[in-house]
Amino acid sequence: MASKIKLIASDMDGTLLDENGQVPPETFGLILALRERGVRFVASSGRRYDRLCDFFSPVKDRMDFVASNGAQVFADGVQIDREVYSHLAIRRLAKTVAMFPNMHLALFDRTKSYLLDDEDKFVREVDKDLPNVERIYELPSPQVSIIKASIFCDDGNVMDNAYVLQRELGGLFTFAPSGSSYIDVMQPGISKASGIAQVMEYHGIDASEVMAFGDAMNDYEIIRFVGTGCAMANGRPALRAVADRVIGSNVEHAVQSEMRRVLESL
Repeated sequence: MASKIKLIASDMDGTLLDENGQVPPETFGLILALRERGVRFVASSGRRYDRLCDFFSPVKDRMDFVASNGAQVFADGVQIDREVYSHLAIRRLAKTVAMFPNMHLALFDRTKSYLLDDEDKFVREVDKDLPNVERIYELPSPQVSIIKASIFCDDGNVMDNAYVLQRELGGLFTFAPSGSSYIDVMQPGISKASGIAQVMEYHGIDASEVMAFGDAMNDYEIIRFVGTGCAMANGRPALRAVADRVIGSNVEHAVQSEMRRVLESL
């Protein structure tokens, strides 16, 4: 007999958000209704916690967050983890990225975005809107707590670029393509899956009781980890291949349909 779902985790861009990069309004009511029936909702995203709170402002106190690809984890409004990048590793990353004129590094602390290149080198995609931007010419000091790093590829060739970076710096980072132009730079052992594992432990929930949704390679670990991993129809082929289920697209509000189906089964 299948385990009852007690926690639903969803990626944002290309997954929960619509084609305009917005949370479909019905989502908030579904989150509240599921919570009333004992099913928690977690936003699981490469976006920072502050940005996710903006998206979910009507219900942010009734849900949990795995932000910055697992570097920021909040449950019941309490921060239960924050993972900070090594300053030495960031120096190695910046030096390597500087070798390739088609790559541009963005670093993030809790509130700022630091661009290691001219701002016009970065496309402001809906999923990487680079809030509170500061152009810098030297790396932030070791006193600045960097919680996220992303690389913009101006040639759009994220797969080749991720391979090169993995060969150069695979001992320090994992590189996961995100969208059509960005590569998420992830610390070893830190991912959406490590974040959701902490939320599960906090609430006493087993992996078999978790459903997760995603579309990109930074969702790979969480889709493999949970009991019911769902890939979007518009997701990466490798993710669709390993998912337990492939559902519709974000344009069709497929995640919301699945949330409604879980609610109706309770």
